[in-house]
Amino acid sequence: MSGRGRSASLPPAHHGAPEVLDPLEVLVVHHRNRSGIVREYDFATLPGTAALRRSLAALFAFRSRAWSSHGSSEKVFRHVRAFATFVSQRERPPRDLDELTASVINEWWLYQKSTQGGREVFRHVTALLHEDPRLREGRVADALARRVPRLPPRQESYESAELDHIKTSALREFRAAWLRIGENAVHLHRWQEGRFAPGSVDARLGQALDLIARTADLPRYDNGNLRRQFMLVVGGTSTEVTWKRLFLDRMEATALGVLLMAEFGWNLAVIDVMPAPTAVPDPGRDGHPTYTVEVWKYKGRRSETENVTDTGAGSPGRLITHALEATRFARVLGHELAPEVDRFIAWRPHQVGWPTTHLERLTAVGPLRFGVDRADAVRWGKQAGTGSPFRRGRRTVVVDRGEPTQHSNDTHERQYVLPDKRIQRDAAAVVAAGAASALRAARGTVRLTARLVDQRSPGHRETATADCSETDNGPAPLPDGGCGASFLLCLGCENARVHADHHPRLAQLHQALANAGTVLPTPAWEPRWGDAFARLEDLRRKVGDGGWQQARARITDADRSIVDELLNGDLSL
Repeated sequence: MSGRGRSASLPPAHHGAPEVLDPLEVLVVHHRNRSGIVREYDFATLPGTAALRRSLAALFAFRSRAWSSHGSSEKVFRHVRAFATFVSQRERPPRDLDELTASVINEWWLYQKSTQGGREVFRHVTALLHEDPRLREGRVADALARRVPRLPPRQESYESAELDHIKTSALREFRAAWLRIGENAVHLHRWQEGRFAPGSVDARLGQALDLIARTADLPRYDNGNLRRQFMLVVGGTSTEVTWKRLFLDRMEATALGVLLMAEFGWNLAVIDVMPAPTAVPDPGRDGHPTYTVEVWKYKGRRSETENVTDTGAGSPGRLITHALEATRFARVLGHELAPEVDRFIAWRPHQVGWPTTHLERLTAVGPLRFGVDRADAVRWGKQAGTGSPFRRGRRTVVVDRGEPTQHSNDTHERQYVLPDKRIQRDAAAVVAAGAASALRAARGTVRLTARLVDQRSPGHRETATADCSETDNGPAPLPDGGCGASFLLCLGCENARVHADHHPRLAQLHQALANAGTVLPTPAWEPRWGDAFARLEDLRRKVGDGGWQQARARITDADRSIVDELLNGDLSL
């Protein structure tokens, strides 16, 4: 039914969807994308026998029904070609798929497994082959069912200074274009309002700008005296003084795409086909416009919307405002030429009629182009000296934000945060600080176990750090009796007794261990002296600052000598 309730007209009686696999040319597969554009794939160009090519074409035709873009079919066709080339080079190449063996599949896996791209090739080809009924059982089926995990991503996000350099380069290029277009747009608007005297230079420039806005160019061939007049008033024939007065060029449009990536974390595929944002009708009392941005996720065949508010200079919404202003003449002209096309990024190439192979993206309408693709990104990266910035740049923005963007939280952690080399390097200091904090907390649980007493007991045996009330039941009893523990462990033994006469020597030991901690690295100092120092810290707190200072004043040369021998290992037992 139509929107007004009338029955929609039926297609002609002879109408029918085109065959996916051409019945007359059985090796030609037709793939129709989401826009209805058909692309042909000729399997007769593949190596191998006619039977093998025919079987691969049938499987490809069956699987292609689920693909909505030519990008998917082109990729799988390249992978199938690589597989056909591989099997045709075997000593005994299979004549058809039923002659495939598990050893060939396993050899194919060994050939592809070392790279992420190779694993993707293997994954796509085996999924295709698994649809053949002849390959669903036996050892071949087991080989095709191999689990293919992804390799850890090798790509590293940018350092902050690197991303800032990229943003600065893109901003410098786009801002110059935005100012140029804005200045000429003001002049055009004033001419349209009739503010210039007829025949004046400003009026003739306004007339030239009006022609540029309507056609994206000035006359290139002599039309009486018109072309010469226009060239005189605009100042020449270069692109800078002609159509670039109102239109972005290829690199300026790509610079805009870079800024959108850096600000919002959108990937290149999203920016390429993004519709123009629309402003909410009611801007609110503050007058700040809020834009609704439609973000497409083609892998999931879904879209979501984001609201972005222009709150002033430096805000994300201000970039949207400037982008709409810089592309408005291209978008208006594009809508007049093809009303069904709605793209945010619109620009004019230097060469009108420049061929494009991206039919399904609808990149070309008259003299205009839409979107930004990988070739544009590579060219901009070479010009800016940064390399194509979109993939690494998006990774940087997503990682630095600390939250998912157009993907799940699980994907955010597994694919972006955890494998990133920069994050791993930056996390080392954080992990070390956390470990040190945990160690300090653990050390805080180490307490003085020895008992504090007022005076020495005649029956107790003196050690280097305390008096021992019983050696036979110590923490390290010896076979022939006695205790084999280090004197540093006495303070952690319930049999030990500490009285005021021990305080000077223990204060000297505490200071010596503290001095060693300033010289030795923590990994060397902690295992050897950490627990002993923690117990001495506990003793110092229990004695109090006043009592500890008095003990330090009573340190003798004998105490210093005993402590030196203890730390040197001469009195370790």
